[in-house]
Amino acid sequence: MNIDELRDRIDATDRELVRLLAERQELSRHIGEEKHRVGLPVLDAARERLVIERVRAMAHEFGADEQDIERVYQRVIEAAKAVQHTTVAFQGEPGAFSEEAAMEFFGRAVTTCPCESFDDVFTSVTEERTRFGIVPVENSSEGSISRVYDLFLDHDVRVCGETALRIVHCLIAGTNTSLGDIRRVYSHPQALGQCREFLAHLGCELVPAYDTAGSVKMVSEQRSGEAAAVAGARAAELYGMRVVATGIEDSKSNYTRFFILSKRDVPPSGQDKTSIVFSVRHEPGALYEALRVLAERGVNLTKIESRPTRQQPWEYNFYLDFEGHRLDPQFSEALRSIEPYCIFVRVLGSYPKAKPVWKTL
Repeated sequence: MNIDELRDRIDATDRELVRLLAERQELSRHIGEEKHRVGLPVLDAARERLVIERVRAMAHEFGADEQDIERVYQRVIEAAKAVQHTTVAFQGEPGAFSEEAAMEFFGRAVTTCPCESFDDVFTSVTEERTRFGIVPVENSSEGSISRVYDLFLDHDVRVCGETALRIVHCLIAGTNTSLGDIRRVYSHPQALGQCREFLAHLGCELVPAYDTAGSVKMVSEQRSGEAAAVAGARAAELYGMRVVATGIEDSKSNYTRFFILSKRDVPPSGQDKTSIVFSVRHEPGALYEALRVLAERGVNLTKIESRPTRQQPWEYNFYLDFEGHRLDPQFSEALRSIEPYCIFVRVLGSYPKAKPVWKTL
């Protein structure tokens, strides 16, 4: 066959592929409706992994590159979740890193709903105005976002997923503003803290704002040639601004971890983590005993930190992550075993572990 004949066959194949993808999307939409009717979660990591394993096997069978086919099907799965009415609340204006993390987790076609505060994100999920929420819980440079952890005690939501986003900060200003013109820099306090060295050399006034993308929007509305903001490059594009400098964060291993919130649990995927909060009795050795019980049952802790109870001075709640799903017999028994040493124990959620992207650095 000559090249024109080969291209004709490609065109015919493309048409059939699009027809089949459209059929798959329609089936996914029906699955989403059925999940909603019977109260099943949209997210099903075990099913997604099974689909990927199956298509990799088929790729091998037909002599195609397994990694290439997997990348294609990751996008197919993202599109399937999008038609299952995936709406996600996030804190900030469009272009915020939380919105970017939502798109990384759910796919670019996800419907995002901006909220003014973290409280509003939790409320949106609690009242089921959106099916999901996304909130940052810790940054590799600046540590935990305390307000988010406190809100878990006030709302009946579950952690159903996690994702880690590489945070690349940009200095953003008006199209006619140069670096030497800038006198004030706006951004969220965490973002300003992550860019201390660059901003110190800049010698400008640092002005805290409630959101990174929101600070870009504010600077664009001010039309001041002396103001700039710290945010992601997408925010500059959305608000018609210019990136004056990119990669201004102090650490090039700057990641933020996000929790995905939902009203519903997700089933075990085989590669899970569980987050809990508990408070121990105010007596010597109480915390040690609780942790000893977990250690004796082979529970591998990945994080533990304390937060004030907000009820009595110098009394604390402990937030803990461990590997495994709360429904696994080993871990459900471990959770029951620590109850005698605790005032309360609450499971925030079990969810598939995020891919450890930072290990590739």
